[in-house]
Amino acid sequence: MKDDLKKRLVAQARAEGFDACRLCRPWDVPEVPGRLAVFLEKGYHGQMGWLAERSHWRGAPQVLWPEARTVIMLGESYTPEGDPLAGLARRDRGNVSVYARGRDYHDTVKKRLKRLARWLIEEAGGEVKVFVDTAPVPEKPLAQAAGLGWQGKHTNLVSRDLGNWFFIGSVFTTLGLETDPAEMDHCGSCRACLDICPTEAFPAPYQLDARRCISYLTIEHKGPVDAELRPLLGNRIYGCDDCLAVCPWNKFAVEAREAKYHARADLVAPPLEELAGLGEAGFRARFSGSPIKRIGWLRFLRNVLYAIGNSGDARLWAVARAHLGNDDAAVADAARWALERLEQ
Repeated sequence: MKDDLKKRLVAQARAEGFDACRLCRPWDVPEVPGRLAVFLEKGYHGQMGWLAERSHWRGAPQVLWPEARTVIMLGESYTPEGDPLAGLARRDRGNVSVYARGRDYHDTVKKRLKRLARWLIEEAGGEVKVFVDTAPVPEKPLAQAAGLGWQGKHTNLVSRDLGNWFFIGSVFTTLGLETDPAEMDHCGSCRACLDICPTEAFPAPYQLDARRCISYLTIEHKGPVDAELRPLLGNRIYGCDDCLAVCPWNKFAVEAREAKYHARADLVAPPLEELAGLGEAGFRARFSGSPIKRIGWLRFLRNVLYAIGNSGDARLWAVARAHLGNDDAAVADAARWALERLEQ
């Protein structure tokens, strides 16, 4: 009966729009506490203090919800249609990470998880909790334990079927369902993701120093970015896809089925001049329903000004100058830096 329930669960997950569904136990990731402790001790988390504050939960999922007996890990593809790095050459335009070019995946994935969880309760009872990215859950280790993929040398999850362009969500349940075998590492000797990183954010394979990661710097980091790293940001104004884009396993990736993940036309190489002139109200309106809205206008403007400084386009000098008197110290500093770069 349990075998039949699992088969129906997997079928239902696919009917809801997920591309992969695998199961493990909450306690199947005994290596996580040690790895997390080392990560925190080295300060690799930067300003993300919440990683340390909730490390007792993030390191042991069974502590987060002791009654849970099974974790259902789901994967949903957001594979881009074209070359995700093509926009880096257009220096007067902003480059947005692929996952943020469409609707906010948190909302879309969570709705699917809730529908699947309700189905499971109706079919077999039990209790459930759903998580997608915002809770202290070690999603990538759990996904590897469930066989969804493996954590590659860039620390992101890689799948033999989906490449590394996919979102992860989880359903914790008190039901004891049949689990799947863990996935093995298939990176081999490949170093493509490590070698392409503009800021050398990987101290070693399978280790990430977030303090040098462009995704962290443009999204999580508050205040000015270190001067040595600013030129390396290029025109990346929200996130970075370099290490994901070069993974050889992407040749097996399937394109996103969900239309909400398809890139909005105005987020594919948007002009920096236009973005810098949005203002707070314009920013909120333009990025309504987008994950970009989460960082707020001032941090976004800081990123745009760094990109202007890296553009080499003298026509943007006046755009940067207009923000010299900004009340936000990081924005004013970014404007000064951009002017200095453009005057060189």
